[in-house]
Amino acid sequence: MTILDAVLAFAVVAGLLTLIPGLDTALVLRSSLSRSRTYAWATALGVITGSFIWGIAAAVGVSALLAASELAYRLLTVAGAGYMLWLGGNLIRTSFRPAPAPSADAPAPAEGSAWRGLLIGAATNLLNPKVGVFYIATIPQFLPAGVSPLLMGVLLAGVHGALTLIWFTLLIVGGGYAKRWLGNPRALAAVDRVTGLVLIGFGGKLAVDALPQAGPSPAAVRLA
Repeated sequence: MTILDAVLAFAVVAGLLTLIPGLDTALVLRSSLSRSRTYAWATALGVITGSFIWGIAAAVGVSALLAASELAYRLLTVAGAGYMLWLGGNLIRTSFRPAPAPSADAPAPAEGSAWRGLLIGAATNLLNPKVGVFYIATIPQFLPAGVSPLLMGVLLAGVHGALTLIWFTLLIVGGGYAKRWLGNPRALAAVDRVTGLVLIGFGGKLAVDALPQAGPSPAAVRLA
């Protein structure tokens, strides 16, 4: 297998994964609909940064610890579940706050700090152990003989990041147009509630995964 063959094959797998609706897609779409484009781009960049870090970690063997150590996997799963449950619950809670009455003299509503969007995107991705398991399960399959695993891991993570950026660009641009019709407080509150439920669903699933189970490590099962 040549480097080009490996990159093209990995791009197919990563591209299909990117198109599957999931937590990262929900976060970016919600940011585009209920915040500014700057905030949405920052969230997208945070998600891509998290994936890139996971890719490098897989290349140097850090993610392998999650595949081999049940304790490490469970600790990260519990942390990720707690964070997603908190974030989802917070979105739902704040969506029920009454919208301020419009006033010509009132300042424009805060659209969210770009740094906050970046941190939320990165934290959500990094605290999702399934991302790490994906990389440790796939990257070794696309390592040509004689090529540095670290350099190949960086390259493949970059390919995944580029595909994710293209997908997020479509979401953000499309969300910007949809915002014209979803710009009223009730619609934005509904977006926050749906996103909150998605986050709680993912968090609940991670919490269930963290429960002790008979048999092999959950991480090992996912790599089987």
